[in-house]
Amino acid sequence: MSFGFEEKSQSTLANSTLANSTLANSTLANSKPDFSPMGAIQVLIDDPSIEEIWINAPERIFIARNGKSELTNLILTKEEVSNIIERSLMWGGRRLDLSHPFVDARLPDGSRLHVAIPEVTAEHWAVNIRKHIARDKSLSQLCEMNVLNENIADFLRRELIAGKNILVSGSTQAGKTTLLNALANEIPGQERVITIEEVFELKPKLPDLVALQTKNENIEGHGEITMRRLIKESLRMRPSRIIIGEIREAESLDLLIALNSGLPGMATIHANSARDAIRKLQTLPLLAGENISHEFVTPLVARSIDLVIQIQLCPDAQRRVTEVVHVTKRLEGEHIETEWLWKWIGERYEEIPLSGVSS
Repeated sequence: MSFGFEEKSQSTLANSTLANSTLANSTLANSKPDFSPMGAIQVLIDDPSIEEIWINAPERIFIARNGKSELTNLILTKEEVSNIIERSLMWGGRRLDLSHPFVDARLPDGSRLHVAIPEVTAEHWAVNIRKHIARDKSLSQLCEMNVLNENIADFLRRELIAGKNILVSGSTQAGKTTLLNALANEIPGQERVITIEEVFELKPKLPDLVALQTKNENIEGHGEITMRRLIKESLRMRPSRIIIGEIREAESLDLLIALNSGLPGMATIHANSARDAIRKLQTLPLLAGENISHEFVTPLVARSIDLVIQIQLCPDAQRRVTEVVHVTKRLEGEHIETEWLWKWIGERYEEIPLSGVSS
């Protein structure tokens, strides 16, 4: 009798918690177990207002909506989490085991999956699902969302048509990929565009487009295709322009060499400001080898990049372009001179006359 009462009390408490919780998706309270590819979190996947889902532990499942994080009341078991990931990786052809404790994969709907497992994590699997819901915005739509204004959008359209090289900079979840995709949609239709990514996220509406994706090594340790190799291979595919989803390491050198050869391109990079983006781009190519020096890289960056666009996720959860910077091509030692064109100041954009600002 005591066991039955305790079981009933726990069940009542659980039901009460579920009913009263401010769950990110209220339909979860009435949802039944299902056998969809993503299991119990399919309801979160299907909610168009949810931007990202992450699992810190089976009972600690969060979402991001409109740039703000929320803890859901959904509780899974360890087996349910591992089953969801196993099914996802089977579709994406990616590998996850003790020798490869991280994985980046693409889900059937285009969402991006990242998983880390123990012993890299302390106890539980860490899962992030970045949904593919806001990648097809146009520059005009981004203006309506107050991400930038029409003056900036018109300027960027002209620069794209002129074949300028553009670097989109920002923090995680700032909206870099969304902005890059919007810029790509403005590329003239007669151009042949090659996109290169770790996981397919970009989907510009262009008639002559080839999308390339990196590949992890197989169980035998063979078959890896790196970003560096894809950039080199893309140059043999008669591109009019190349777009790199994100530059992180030594592939930055291959991109800079391609841009410096006269091939227009765009890329994103993690940085806190436009100036920091330039500085970081001066450093990353050094990872390509000991024979690569600052003396070689700095003028290469100055010649290869025309514009840096900084986008940020503001404290009020508004994503906004905060800087548009022109790279002047002038050098002062290892410093690359830049000029602000637009800068967000409090509640408005200030269009700044061209006057050298050393980075």
